[in-house]
Amino acid sequence: MSVPASTRKWATKCASTFHIVLSSIVFLFLDCLETVLCLLFRYLDDYFEGKPSCCYCENTREVEDDEVSETLCGRRNVFREIGFLQFARKWDECRSKKVDGLVTNRWSDCGCESCVSWMKNGDQKLHVVVNEPSHASIQDSTENPTENVIFLHGFLSSSSIWKETAFKNQSQKVKDSYRLFAVDLLGFGRSPKPRDTLYTLRDHLNMIEKSVICPFDLKSFHLVAHSMGCIIALAVAAKYAKFVKSVTLVAPPVLLLSEAVASFTVLNRLAMRRLWPLLLFGSSVMSWYEHLGRCVCFLFCRNHRIWESIVKLLTGKRDLPFLITDLTKHTHHSAWHCMHNVICGGAKYIDDYLKILIANRVKVCVIQGEKDQVVPVECSFNIKMKVTDAEVNIIPNADHNTVIFGREKEFTERLEEIWALSADINSVAE
Repeated sequence: MSVPASTRKWATKCASTFHIVLSSIVFLFLDCLETVLCLLFRYLDDYFEGKPSCCYCENTREVEDDEVSETLCGRRNVFREIGFLQFARKWDECRSKKVDGLVTNRWSDCGCESCVSWMKNGDQKLHVVVNEPSHASIQDSTENPTENVIFLHGFLSSSSIWKETAFKNQSQKVKDSYRLFAVDLLGFGRSPKPRDTLYTLRDHLNMIEKSVICPFDLKSFHLVAHSMGCIIALAVAAKYAKFVKSVTLVAPPVLLLSEAVASFTVLNRLAMRRLWPLLLFGSSVMSWYEHLGRCVCFLFCRNHRIWESIVKLLTGKRDLPFLITDLTKHTHHSAWHCMHNVICGGAKYIDDYLKILIANRVKVCVIQGEKDQVVPVECSFNIKMKVTDAEVNIIPNADHNTVIFGREKEFTERLEEIWALSADINSVAE
């Protein structure tokens, strides 16, 4: 017996209303918990480090850097808006105290050898994995010039995503004549995670220049990026538009909006305060709540060796998948600021970046999973609306990660087709 359409519509509306009400109650509780954690971390930092922590809980903070996202101080919190925190802290007093240098490790961050190894490197550069072409191709630079490709990973990831996928599925032609660079972005993987950096697009761009483009004297290259890395890739491509042959964006969190509302709209769209789906709930908690996010990082990132040992014991495996270990290779400071200053704050620059790419006829390709619950599929079509020549590939039955994983060979073959086509177009233009 079929259920009448009116009954189904009524049931759907009731379920939606219940979800909204329940979400409001849960996030009201989280607002309260965030306020308590703000005070708790203030006193813990004062006890362990000799000074209270600086945070973004007051919406009166003046932002001097235009690349710092408005969402850092403008996030809604019922208890902040009624002035509950005013009696406990004065931002100006906290702001006047400088962080003690690049290499200071917070008491709440992990201090194991792998997590602080970057501090021992005097010349602070990004960790870059370089896959060189064959010796013959390097020598024969006139008849068979070397092609360069820079890979940028997404949020809570590392260069391993490319080492374990595209690097392992190269065709012989690419092995012979392509040089691949997989970068650990600033604040992630084995790259530096400085406390005195706000992880703006400018910071990421400067480090990529310092670690890859300038040292290797790259005069032409392709860009491949996933998720958050897509925004950084567009910033790199816009600055080096004369050098870039193609830009491949995988699941790009790109919303084309007016500059006045861009940051907040991205925050509300990509991290909506809802309980379901779970990925959305996790994103919202880590994006809206600075101290709750720091608490999660304290429990998991600081103690990642314990959790990894537990998982190894339960699974009986000696080596864990990189997707698991990458989740803890950051500090709360680096992840928090990247979330806001790159993903949210970067939205207001996207339109200008794309205009530069259009003017320089840079080939833009977009790949996204049809069932992506992290980034709306409309983001890919937003790029198509702006860059009419952009190629958009929506992969059926794939989500934010399986757009790459589980189809590594097909994914790599598609990348190689894009590079080859870009090379042909550039040779015709010349």
